[in-house]
Amino acid sequence: MNGGGGGGDGAASSGGGPPPPLEWRFSQVFGERTAGEEVQEVDIISAIEFDKSGDHLATGDRGGRVVLFERTDNKDNGGSRRDAEQMDYTVRHPEFRYKTEFQSHEPEFDYLKSLEIEEKINKIRWCQPANGALFLLSTNDKTIKYWKVQEKKIKKISEMNIDPSKTPGQPSSSSPPPVVANGVHADPAHDYLSKFSFPPGGLPSLRLPVVTSLETSLVARCRRVYAHAHDYHINSISNSSDGETFISADDLRVNLWNLEISNQSFNIVDVKPTNMEDLTEVITSAEFHPIHCNMLAYSSSKGSIRLIDMRQSALCDSHTKLFEEPEAPGSRSFFTEIIASISDIKFSKDGRYILSRDYMTLKLWDINMDSGPVASYQVHEHLRPKLCDLYENDSIFDKFECCLSGDGLRVATGSYSNLFRVFGASQGSTEAATLEASKNPMRRQIQTPARPSRTISSMTRMVRRGSESPGAEANGNGYDFTNKLLHMAWHPTENSIACAAANSLYMYYA
Repeated sequence: MNGGGGGGDGAASSGGGPPPPLEWRFSQVFGERTAGEEVQEVDIISAIEFDKSGDHLATGDRGGRVVLFERTDNKDNGGSRRDAEQMDYTVRHPEFRYKTEFQSHEPEFDYLKSLEIEEKINKIRWCQPANGALFLLSTNDKTIKYWKVQEKKIKKISEMNIDPSKTPGQPSSSSPPPVVANGVHADPAHDYLSKFSFPPGGLPSLRLPVVTSLETSLVARCRRVYAHAHDYHINSISNSSDGETFISADDLRVNLWNLEISNQSFNIVDVKPTNMEDLTEVITSAEFHPIHCNMLAYSSSKGSIRLIDMRQSALCDSHTKLFEEPEAPGSRSFFTEIIASISDIKFSKDGRYILSRDYMTLKLWDINMDSGPVASYQVHEHLRPKLCDLYENDSIFDKFECCLSGDGLRVATGSYSNLFRVFGASQGSTEAATLEASKNPMRRQIQTPARPSRTISSMTRMVRRGSESPGAEANGNGYDFTNKLLHMAWHPTENSIACAAANSLYMYYA
């Protein structure tokens, strides 16, 4: 049984044993807070996304802004071949720089429902670039927008004709002269052409205006607005592999859109019951399959994942496969359904696996095996005794995101106190690192002594190792529940992670 989440490369690599654990290093931070600095609500990052190449990174915040970063370390700087070869012997240090930002959404008010619509960016998804322009989708609770970001040359007139103040026959008048219908001045005194005479040989200083492009500026333009299709808050958007369509999901419906058509969408999933009192679960996340444009998955608040095939019917109320873990007998409590709710799902790069995050655990599912997850990673098991307190302060409803490495060998998710966890996903791996979103990410890392091998499966060892929590935080008392690392993204081709701690964007590499 292979617990690797990234398909071919990961499975092949794990043939000779699991890869060694990664040593994570700090790369960059944008928007670092000084000690005691108060964070403005509008500056808190609410979405992170790498594009497919990994050369661009986008973040969205609660103020409705989208900020773009571009990678600079892999561009050709004209160095020698020896320099390039020397770079190959060292770990390449990923470097990004600020590119541009724009206001994606503004606060609105729905007068029919007397409802305020926040400007907060819920999700960002990159689209296919074209002709040197970048395209991306951004959404708040109600409205999706399609943006084009392109470099425009700023053209300025650098050289003008002769100075108008020195023009022969220039009249000085405080009041504008009367003008007749054909544009000629009625007053002969203001008839410039009759008074103006060219000197013999012409004007030596007369030149045609010269237009030059002094600099380039990035311009973000909203190409389309997809609105009025969701009665409930949008929690997900996802691009199809066909490059033409995307889905948007709210609590009860999933809609299918064409990028070129903003006034029409097709409802493909509808879980709304006839009587709302019969409602037992809601949609929490949805994502297209990375390869097959007819397949998508969505998760629910009951902890299940449904895989659907749009070729079966126009309205996909019936699923192709259902992934859920049976409840352990005698373990049910008041909090069972709350902590079972899945907050995020991600497909592996080859589409073979689905990674899901609920409040307590990360789970890795093989889409060919619906009997249960192939691996589970305990993230918040040590917080189980504090569920009452977490319910009182609403922390139990926090929605943590998850991500997989491009090679499928590792998975990651966030936690409290600005910590995040990285787990090995290949067969036999016991890698489980706890890192802090700071300039010293390994500060919270606790080295656990190697344990003698027992006659239990590697998957069980992963569960056991993952449940270990660092030092003083074993009972959850050392956690700061106001500092939560909800959003993170893994670079598509390298071991590089971007994560958001309040208004700061931290980047790490291994």
